[in-house]
Amino acid sequence: MSGLREAGRVEVGGLAIRAGLWFLALTEVVVGVWALFAPAGFYAGFPAPGHPWVSLLPPYNEHLVRDVGALSLALTVALVGAALRPERRLTVVVLLAFLTATVPHAVFHTLHLHGFPAIDAMAQTIGFALQLGVGAALLVGVSRRRVVHSSE
Repeated sequence: MSGLREAGRVEVGGLAIRAGLWFLALTEVVVGVWALFAPAGFYAGFPAPGHPWVSLLPPYNEHLVRDVGALSLALTVALVGAALRPERRLTVVVLLAFLTATVPHAVFHTLHLHGFPAIDAMAQTIGFALQLGVGAALLVGVSRRRVVHSSE
């Protein structure tokens, strides 16, 4: 038996699952590094110059922005761990943690688009839909993925 099978762990990481986990990790690391290490710049300039989504929801609070950065980096660590070793249980837990943070975040922003230019409201909504769609698709894929063990 393989060491993974003996320990009750089953790898489920096909290329699509690993790529999805890396994509989510990339979205989190960008937010995490920027918000944690340059909170005022993140507040004034996320996601791009001329499109200050965070500052459209004042007031600025350095502590909360840094906390968001630290939590995004924590999710990055978990997502990278799952991408490097996509064992079913680990990947499911990481994706549930990601969705637990992202669903309420997306709902809040979807309900607070007043003051946003139409292009920014649409881009933000599409961004959240993409993150949620990838996270949910990965969770379904990992949960349903049939694992075939050869030479047990």
